[in-house]
Amino acid sequence: MIRKSRDGQVIYLPPRAKDVPALMMALVEWINQSLSAEELPAPIVAALAHIQFATIHPYLDGNGRTARLLTTLILHQSGYGLKGIYNLEEYYTRNLQGYYQALAVGESHNYYEGRAEADVTGFVAFFCGGMADSFAAVCAQASKAATRGAVDPSGLLRRLDPRQRKVMELFQTQGTAATVEIAARLGLSPRTVAGLCRSWVEIGFLEIHDPSRKNRAYRLAPDFEDRLLRG
Repeated sequence: MIRKSRDGQVIYLPPRAKDVPALMMALVEWINQSLSAEELPAPIVAALAHIQFATIHPYLDGNGRTARLLTTLILHQSGYGLKGIYNLEEYYTRNLQGYYQALAVGESHNYYEGRAEADVTGFVAFFCGGMADSFAAVCAQASKAATRGAVDPSGLLRRLDPRQRKVMELFQTQGTAATVEIAARLGLSPRTVAGLCRSWVEIGFLEIHDPSRKNRAYRLAPDFEDRLLRG
């Protein structure tokens, strides 16, 4: 169950553990069928998948992160990825209270006594509003770049593998990053990442910012920094 950290009051009682496998199987089947039938727009499918995953609440921890990862997968597979140049997490961070309020869907505190049939219109509206906000920001950046005669970075983006795109997000927020920070971002060991970074330096994706062995840090190579971060 989910409790308030302040006083221990129960906020939500999810379904019984024995019911979770069937509920998760039904959710996966519904997602696949909905995307194949194309009767609902993909963002609506993603929003409903998010709220239903959070409602089933299959894990003791990490349900929100996994639900957001699931929606990202649905959107990317449905053509809403924009090559990874937008991030709904930023919208959630700026609107954290609204995110939690939308997830609460009213007074339905028990899965079996109202939550399963609750009106989730508010969350769907919040989710789609986040997409609209993120896409509008990308459009504004593109328009601004066009007025400056910036080079279209899509060719560079297509050269990046999934790990490099994750690292790009890290550099967009902090400019430079140590090996351990990159390792944490990728979920790999520092030794593995050290080898990756050496190869990325060789191909011109990264440059060494701090050469010290214990605290070696990197930054994006100018070609990527100028065209992708400033353009």
